[in-house]
This record gives sequence, structure tokens and C-alpha cells, in this order.
Amino acid sequence: MTYVPRLKKEYKERVIKALQDEFGYKNIMEVPKLKKIVVSRGVGAAVADKKLIDHAVEELTNITGQRAVSTISKKDVASFKLRKGMPIGAKVTLRGERMYEFLDRLVTTALPRVRDFQGIRATGFDGRGNYNLGVTEQIIFPEINIDKINRINGMDITFVTSAETDKEAQSLLAELGLPFKKN
Repeated sequence: MTYVPRLKKEYKERVIKALQDEFGYKNIMEVPKLKKIVVSRGVGAAVADKKLIDHAVEELTNITGQRAVSTISKKDVASFKLRKGMPIGAKVTLRGERMYEFLDRLVTTALPRVRDFQGIRATGFDGRGNYNLGVTEQIIFPEINIDKINRINGMDITFVTSAETDKEAQSLLAELGLPFKKN
């Protein structure tokens, strides 16, 4: 018997049926699914201090359980003293089992640790069924040791789904446990 993440099992057993009832899908392959989760962080101060990129990569690796990569700038911006090819951020793309594990930890552990948490806004959809969530502090994740961080930074979490519309994507993510605010 191999290990199956809790949310993946729940998606197959409950979420597919719920979405079929809500939207009237005739085939199981029509039901939208979560394709990937991208966790990224821009480090603007890395222009002056290269070690900040290493810290960002290390923190994202600890949070997601998968090796992060540094992102590089695509063009020169003189006002920011930025040259093409300089490292400027870090990102991780999660798919499969790690994606469901990260989503489970985000929903059950990290988001409830946000101060004065009322739910996440439903305004982060892009019109094509993808959702963007901004996290202001990395210390909400239990994998981060608060004594070892040098500064508090935020990160962006992008949920890429196979949904055609934002309504379908919101229903999918709500069924998977993302706590959207009530209007």
C-alpha cells in the first residue's frame, strides 16, 4: 500500500462528486483539478546583498519540502541598479503529492496562524481559473524557525487549476479547504 495525501484522497472521493452536482459535468474528466502550486518570493534588496537570495531559497525549500530555485532578472532597470541576469527572487513549483501536502499544511496549519484571520479574499482570480494569494509573513509556517530569520518577508502563492471559469476554480479551491471570506 502506497501513501496517498489526505487532500488527494478527499478530491477523488468527495470533491469530484460535489463539483459534478454543482456544475452538471457529465464526464469525470470535465471536472476541474489542481494542476500545480507555485510559491514565489521577490527579493528586491538582493541587488545590494547576494546572501539574501540564498536565505530566500533556503526558506522556500524548508516551507515546501522541495528545492527552490533563484529567479534572474530579464532586463536592465537603471533606477533600481539592476542588471540583466542578476538573481532577484526565488520560486518553487509543486506538483503531485507534494502539492497536496503543501496545500494541506497551508490550510490546516499556516493560514490559521495569521493574526486576525477572517478568511482569504476571493478577488485573486485571473479570469482563467487561476488564483493568487499573497502571504505577508513567512513566519506563519511552522517549518520556519523564528530565531534564524534575518528579516520578515512575504511570498506569493499561485494555484493553477484546469477550470475554465473563476467560479469553477473558486468552488474547487473551497471544496479543497481554502477558507474564502463570505461576502
